[in-house]
Amino acid sequence: QVQLVESGGGLVQAGGSLRLSCATSGRTFSTFSLYAMGWFRQAPGKEREFVAGISRNGGSTDYADSVKGRFTISRDNAKNMVYLQMNSLKPEDTAVYYCAAAIAGVGNYYYTTSGRYNYWGQGTQVTVSS
Repeated sequence: QVQLVESGGGLVQAGGSLRLSCATSGRTFSTFSLYAMGWFRQAPGKEREFVAGISRNGGSTDYADSVKGRFTISRDNAKNMVYLQMNSLKPEDTAVYYCAAAIAGVGNYYYTTSGRYNYWGQGTQVTVSS
């Protein structure tokens, strides 16, 4: 059974910070380092959008323009975990945040399109009040 479980969401005031975590488990993730990882979000009435991506070894990352300089994606391959540190949060960051995993080839690949990802978590709600 493949599982990605997000945690760390909640209600925060504008300007505040949250750290999202994504725990992966299951036989598929026995070699977590084979997967590029990403965070996406979906606000009410909007399409799911890319937030951040990280390569298999963590050597390459990418961010949506809307979060650059405020969010940081990281991973711990020894713990099969991926994180999203979110600082200087804005009300427009309010959304359900999803963790996703993509089977990746050798190299510093990360992916920005949802269709490239093979596995998804159930999401965690982040609400930023003004």
